[in-house]
Amino acid sequence: MTLDEFRRHGHELIDWIADYRAGVAARPVLAPTVPGEVRRQLPAAPPEQAEDWSAIQRDLDAVILPALTHWQHPRFFAYFPSNASLASVLGDMAAAGLGTLGLAWQSSPALTELEEVVVDWLRQMLGLSPAWSGVLADTASTSTLVALLCARERATDFSLDRGGLRESPRPLTVYTSEQSHSSVEKAALLAGYGRHHLRLVACGADLGMDPGALAQALAADAAAGRQPCAIVATAGATAATDFDPIAAIAALARKYNCWLHVDAAMAGSAMILPECRELWRGIEDADSLVLNPHKWLGAVFDCSAYFVRDPQHLIRVMSTHPSYLQSAVDGEVKNYRDWGLPLGRRFRALKLWCLLREQGVAGLQARLRRDLANAQWLAEQVRAAADWLVVAPVRLQTVCVRHQPPGLAGEALDRHTRAWCDRVNRSGQAFLTPAMLQGRWMVRVSIGAEATERADVAAAWAAMQQAAAAEAAGASA
Repeated sequence: MTLDEFRRHGHELIDWIADYRAGVAARPVLAPTVPGEVRRQLPAAPPEQAEDWSAIQRDLDAVILPALTHWQHPRFFAYFPSNASLASVLGDMAAAGLGTLGLAWQSSPALTELEEVVVDWLRQMLGLSPAWSGVLADTASTSTLVALLCARERATDFSLDRGGLRESPRPLTVYTSEQSHSSVEKAALLAGYGRHHLRLVACGADLGMDPGALAQALAADAAAGRQPCAIVATAGATAATDFDPIAAIAALARKYNCWLHVDAAMAGSAMILPECRELWRGIEDADSLVLNPHKWLGAVFDCSAYFVRDPQHLIRVMSTHPSYLQSAVDGEVKNYRDWGLPLGRRFRALKLWCLLREQGVAGLQARLRRDLANAQWLAEQVRAAADWLVVAPVRLQTVCVRHQPPGLAGEALDRHTRAWCDRVNRSGQAFLTPAMLQGRWMVRVSIGAEATERADVAAAWAAMQQAAAAEAAGASA
């Protein structure tokens, strides 16, 4: 592709994206696609000869777009918000167009120093003290793995410099809530702790980790000759956006000399609102923290921020010094390759920088407060409706609901819950996700798409009522 062709097709692509965003609300939220449908429309072998861009564009319209689930749709209420604000889209395009790579400071000085600035902006927005240092990564899953690797090395006095975990005199144990994200378990396994040394701690009535149950688990392992190593607390768990009591957990972490990592992947964005920070009281006593600006905040995926209080420990665990990357300024600069798993790093800071400058802190705060208000409004409607329940505290933007007709309970109620949720999703009017909470199915309404307004929440609520009534009528017929 020549520069002139790139210029022409690039303008066309921007127009295509703008048209897509303008018309996305008219599309069904969930892709009405069956397995294998996309593959059947595509050649099994790569093209032998070059194709004109117009052919690629036609397939974007005819094959790709109809098979998308539309995360930027105003009635997308599934999983979690994953906003791709247009300013961030432009920043991501600029980073891709520049094609620069962050192997070391000198390989792209602006890549490193912009990341330093933007991550510190984010730290200030979250109300974190200057004791924290941060780095951008791909996802919270990667950052949690890095945290557990750092915990392992602190507990073993850097066993990686010797024979690894096999030389540890006592098995290391990891603790997390039974409501924690699946990535915590995966990280514990990949970091070598082993499934037998992962403790899923019971939750209390408020759905947060029970400090009493944690204390018992820590004491039992210590008495049995095992070494408590790391605790992963959750600030905004996936199912119901519940919060572990970080201050109480931090006190236990200090007592047993455990690394405390806090997973705030989605809910961390809410901490740009001072009124929400009580939810993670005690955060300053943690060792590490992760949140994803690519979720509710609005940065294009992928953009995860990992903060630590001891960057030198992180660097010792993660550093690598190949001769071809050494330079005369290494002692004066940050080399972010030593702050995580990858050697080569994308220019992620550019899309976050564009977002923060174009929206401003006040603009981002206003949008998040809108979402919080919409969640409270929906919760009020559900509580006021006959046979409907809000089954978990509405702490942020997620409302967990259940329709419970008289006489319906147990597995029959679970089938009803999943059926009416599926009916809503298949209708294309909204997209919701069911989930298990305390052994029973419920439906999560995760409010936070950038385009979502009160009218969209009201439309989803109407679709939920219609679907539940239709399922109940069908079951009784």
